[in-house]
Amino acid sequence: MDVSREIEGKQSHDPLFGNWGMSRRSGRCEPVHGPIIVGAGPSGLAVAACLKERGVASVILERSDCIASLWQRKTYDRLRLHLPKQFCELPIMGFPLGSQTYPDKREFVEYLEAYARRFGIRPQFKEAVAAAEHDGALGLWRVRTVGPKEGEEREYVCQWLVVATGENAEAVVPEIEGMEGFGGPIRHTSMYGSGEEFRGKRVLVVGCGNSGMEVCLDLCNHNAMPSLVVRDTVHVLPRDVLGRSTFGLSMWLLKWLPMRLVDRLLLLAARVMLGDTARLGLKRPKLGPLELKCLNGKTPVLDVGTLAKIKSGDVKVYPGIRRLKRHTVEFVDGRIEKFDAIILATGYKSNVPTWLKEGSMFSKDDGFPRRAFPNGWKGERGLYAVGFTKRGILGASMDARRTAEDIERCRK
Repeated sequence: MDVSREIEGKQSHDPLFGNWGMSRRSGRCEPVHGPIIVGAGPSGLAVAACLKERGVASVILERSDCIASLWQRKTYDRLRLHLPKQFCELPIMGFPLGSQTYPDKREFVEYLEAYARRFGIRPQFKEAVAAAEHDGALGLWRVRTVGPKEGEEREYVCQWLVVATGENAEAVVPEIEGMEGFGGPIRHTSMYGSGEEFRGKRVLVVGCGNSGMEVCLDLCNHNAMPSLVVRDTVHVLPRDVLGRSTFGLSMWLLKWLPMRLVDRLLLLAARVMLGDTARLGLKRPKLGPLELKCLNGKTPVLDVGTLAKIKSGDVKVYPGIRRLKRHTVEFVDGRIEKFDAIILATGYKSNVPTWLKEGSMFSKDDGFPRRAFPNGWKGERGLYAVGFTKRGILGASMDARRTAEDIERCRK
């Protein structure tokens, strides 16, 4: 389809069409001949590179001022990949020789920047998508963006729309009774840099996923006094088993053994290496770690040293919070303790329902594709999703390849 010709035809017969898209440059809708990709994180970069390799140009719209803004602006200093680098590479280009097995934040950002340079990916920064909707009469997607200045708007039309804003677009901040009267800092991990500012202070970390456990370890390393709220069951596994990555080993075992048997082997290794975590307040779910991950996307914690701090008493474990008072926390088991600060390691959520006007592909409840992996990447009328598999960068790379292949087929 020739998008420009289609728009010109529409404009010539419908004078209102030209007012729908008030562009910063032309005052009219801007046609995009290839796909529009929303989001310049790893998912958006991956699909842009796969398209480029197939000779398909794209436009990436990014609300922040840089690529991978979550990694660059909203992650703590000590963060590193939880999986070996070979499971975190984007399509076509791997990590450079000599990089660490588990790249840190700096290495990963440098890898993404080198990736963007290699494929000539230049996102349009500071353009937040306010709305995207399919125009049935035109047969194209209409995408409206806003810039940082008041009244700075632009609108585009395109045949293909790729949603790559990902699973971690917005921080999840729970409402806890008494938050306004706590008196000390309460911040999400997206606003946490390091434990240096909390040196000598009692800090309560809410959430026992990988981020919550790592923040506790970081606080310990900066001579703070952290405690951990564990509200639910959780699988804690060693990051490595017999010198091999636990994740890599499980992927290899799954080639030969059923998932439930692999889960039993993983839990046996965890019991031998880590002991009974339930005695520390970390009860395991009834389902095994791999089965649980496949069913609801809940990732097991890969221990990098926090468990030893819990065993030694440097990190105390508490159940859920009932209410907050001034520098005081009352827990659901009746215990009352004093804290100077609270860190919310409560995760992130998709923001797709806030801007995508579409009801069949994405759920309005959680902002994820309704169809389960591996079938959630493609919708109707040229709509695609990249990076919503709950399987990290590996899943996003699979989505990116499939999306690029499908768009190339459509063009031909």
